[in-house]
Amino acid sequence: MKKYQLYAVGSALVDIEFETSLDQLQKFGIKKGFMALVDEAKQSNLIAHVQGKEHTKACGGSAANTIVGFSQFGGKGFYSCRVADDEMGDFFLKSLLQAGVETNLNGTQRSQGITGKCMVLVTPDADRTMNTFLGINERISKEDIVESALSSSTYLYIEGYLVAFPAGRAVAKEAKRLAEKHNVKTSLTFSDPSMTEYFKDGLLEVLGEGVDLLFCNEAEARIFSGANDVRVAADHLTKLAKSFVITLGPRGALVFDGKSFKNVEAFKTKAIDTTGAGDLFAGAYIYALTQGHSPAEAGRFACLAASKVVSRFGPRLNADEARELLHQWKHGKRET
Repeated sequence: MKKYQLYAVGSALVDIEFETSLDQLQKFGIKKGFMALVDEAKQSNLIAHVQGKEHTKACGGSAANTIVGFSQFGGKGFYSCRVADDEMGDFFLKSLLQAGVETNLNGTQRSQGITGKCMVLVTPDADRTMNTFLGINERISKEDIVESALSSSTYLYIEGYLVAFPAGRAVAKEAKRLAEKHNVKTSLTFSDPSMTEYFKDGLLEVLGEGVDLLFCNEAEARIFSGANDVRVAADHLTKLAKSFVITLGPRGALVFDGKSFKNVEAFKTKAIDTTGAGDLFAGAYIYALTQGHSPAEAGRFACLAASKVVSRFGPRLNADEARELLHQWKHGKRET
């Protein structure tokens, strides 16, 4: 038995979420549904002037949401990242530890700087648009990877957002190299359509000769492959990953288990906020795999988890909600 089932690496961001309008996005020239990197001054200006209701603050970032969800379901996880020695960094570390996630941050001297923040704008159609100030994430390095923990893990999970800046790309490549060195299964998420549209070369660089498991949504698969049809896009991805999942929103997910494709139906829900849906999907999916479930069954559990998180504001479930969801799943009550 490995000490950890999942080792994740990503940009540590404190997510600040606002409910706002399409008019506000247009007013500030923000591209809907995409993530954009901004400096602190621009982000602060947006926070001060965008009209909308502030909902939640959470220790976020794509991989953080995934590893927290994975841990809440009962998995043993480790997260490598970088936050500053500031108030937001304290908040981030405390939230990770409360979720039961072990991290390279615990017991180490954090650097001076500013912890990264992500302004999440949720529009009435439940779509999320993000403006991210990386802060100290731009100084993430190979030193943040704990090889002893990675080598003792079943899966490595790499956040696609890392390819958007040089230090992140270097860390993603090093983590994958170490995982392959120690025969740890590798997984990657494309994270956002902006990564496939503007940073495809970086994704290909990290993918290298391929990964064991890949996560993406339909838009990301289409942009990355250049195909209009999702099945054509899926065929393209078989050259890059031994297995993968393409999430399809209200149409469920398309799972490739290495041999064949399986269509997984979605659970009925009213979507309010899609922030973190793909992140929790990945956490639930890998958790189910590590518990011995088939990829198709893992897809069902992941769809159930995603249906729950989109029905509320915020990027993740709380601990009680996660336990209730797992209980529902384990006792066969798999319809909502």
